[in-house]
Amino acid sequence: MSKRNRRMNLLYVPALVLVLLFVLVPLIRSVQTSFYNWNGYSPVKTFIGVQNYLDLIKDENFKMSFGNTILYGFGSTILQNVIGLGLALFLNTKFAGHKAVRTIVYLPVMISGLIMGYIMYFVVQNNGAINEILGWFGLEGADWMASGAVGRVFITLINSWQFCGICMVLYMAGLQNISRMYYEAAAIDGAKPFESFRYITLPLLIPAMSSAFIINLIGGLKLYDVVVSLSGGGPGFETSSLSFYIDNRYFKAEKAGYASAVGVIMFLFILVCSLLLNKYFRKKEVEM
Repeated sequence: MSKRNRRMNLLYVPALVLVLLFVLVPLIRSVQTSFYNWNGYSPVKTFIGVQNYLDLIKDENFKMSFGNTILYGFGSTILQNVIGLGLALFLNTKFAGHKAVRTIVYLPVMISGLIMGYIMYFVVQNNGAINEILGWFGLEGADWMASGAVGRVFITLINSWQFCGICMVLYMAGLQNISRMYYEAAAIDGAKPFESFRYITLPLLIPAMSSAFIINLIGGLKLYDVVVSLSGGGPGFETSSLSFYIDNRYFKAEKAGYASAVGVIMFLFILVCSLLLNKYFRKKEVEM
């Protein structure tokens, strides 16, 4: 190995140190804590083995939070990618003000999820904007967040709308990398617009699609801030996500070991989903 390559390798050291300190060490400590009965504050810890994991099987609130997390993760990811791809196809054409529209679509991404949740709270509450608009048409409003099912739908939709701009940017980058000669050749062969989209655009967008799906899926499965500010996990734990449930068990219930067990399960679930999704898209990639 040349001296230049050795020097270049040294540039990775700061990043590796940061990953070690802020990712690997906390992960190991969390796994260790999950085998203890601990309130998170006391210096005394009681080793209980896998009991925390066994208790998860009987915990209905954990099961509900896990189901909600799947909905928030996969539901938001599908909506974000469909909306993002549609916007990218629309905004990839040049028209007056297309740059301004791109900026407006991307702006919600720059807002904190916590702030977005509080903004939307004033839209869906009893005297919020939705009920006021319904009142203009003589319709009766409702306490939208009083129902867990409706609350889950609102959280999924709000998260999808806020972060669809990420997908839009990724897909636009992918579209601009596709050579026009493919479409010209398809047009000569008599291909219709939908056929060009299906057999040219979609296959060549697989790398962008892979990034968009994985980034948004991880974000959706970790969803926390919108849940806190919009519903507080309620009613009960009907809109709770795993991230919110970890926070609740650790700080409110003072069950640090149990919260760590939930965190380990959440980490493994996200890891498996990411690896499977990445493997699936790699098989679908085509050579340009």
